[in-house]
Amino acid sequence: MTTEPAVLVLEDGRRYEGRAYGARGRTLGEAVFATGMTGYQETLTDPSYAGQIVMQTAPHIGNTGVNDTDKESSKIWVAGYVVRDPSRVVSNFRAQRSLDDDLETDGVVGISGIDTRAVTRHLRSLGAMRAGIFSGAEYELSATEQLNAVRSGAGMAGQKLSTVVSTRERYQVPAVGERIGSVAVLDLGVKTSTLNYLAERGFDVEVLPESITADEVRALEPDSLFYSNGPGDPEASETHVELLQDLLRGGLPYFGICFGNQLLGRALGFGTYKLPFGHRGINQPVLDKVTGRVEITSQNHGFAVDAPREGVVDSPAGFGRVEVSHVSLNDDVVEGIRCLDLDAFSVQYHPEAAAGPHDSMYLFDRFRDMILAKKSTPALSEGDDQ
Repeated sequence: MTTEPAVLVLEDGRRYEGRAYGARGRTLGEAVFATGMTGYQETLTDPSYAGQIVMQTAPHIGNTGVNDTDKESSKIWVAGYVVRDPSRVVSNFRAQRSLDDDLETDGVVGISGIDTRAVTRHLRSLGAMRAGIFSGAEYELSATEQLNAVRSGAGMAGQKLSTVVSTRERYQVPAVGERIGSVAVLDLGVKTSTLNYLAERGFDVEVLPESITADEVRALEPDSLFYSNGPGDPEASETHVELLQDLLRGGLPYFGICFGNQLLGRALGFGTYKLPFGHRGINQPVLDKVTGRVEITSQNHGFAVDAPREGVVDSPAGFGRVEVSHVSLNDDVVEGIRCLDLDAFSVQYHPEAAAGPHDSMYLFDRFRDMILAKKSTPALSEGDDQ
């Protein structure tokens, strides 16, 4: 295990000395913490973490190594990685490489050997903030130079990162088993598991770049629309909001997760805001207000929808009645939206649970049932009673 020095620097001047881990050099991003005890490979390859320096609150990371099966995208997306005790050996029969091998291959600068509990408490008190990791030659910079570099970095507010993580070309994942229809997936940072679960519900999955237009979506004649998870500030994605509004007015059924929940909220006319330190991990409790059931969910978001938690309200943008369907049991943040006059709903968490519990897998079935119900209901023709 390396003894090369490294340092984590926060924008408020706090410094944490440790050891170099992964690639050497400098990296800048927003410092956040993830509370999952397992699933570090799925976390690292989740495009929603683009632009963020991710710290694991679990102290021991890397013992199961990495493999090609559990990757949620083609690469590691985190801007930097912070762990307390990286495993010295890999001891899982599915492992193909060590975690630090992949960090070095993908050029991810990390740091180990610091008190991650202390950093977590600091971020919970003051909120997520800009940060930098410095190792190798960058470690030799003065503390002032390192801090100035951190403070010159971009914050997450105002960033449109879907242009970075989205697919460049349209592609398809064919339906598995009986085909029930097609779904147009706007890739804002989608995870592989999500696409597979949609295909397993009988959808031909058309994965589309974030730059797609409403006319191009309509030309595909999909049966439904899906907005994926993804990084960045929903206020910076007005083109995606306008696209969604256009397609909702045309009656296209919709399901969104994570970033897709925030964009549905904005399309309906509600605001969004930045959370102090966000929800990241695979143990976030959520209440389904319709059923009264509590779900333990996988989450990764730093922004949330600002909508009334209680009762049914009219959409400020004219899309009929809306209600908040799910709320966080930790801090009452909106975790789901349901439209009562449209075939549209969304949740703020990751029902594909990669990694995480499978409490929310039913949402893919709910989406499938919604599409089947719509396809079985004959459309009203002109002259029919309304």
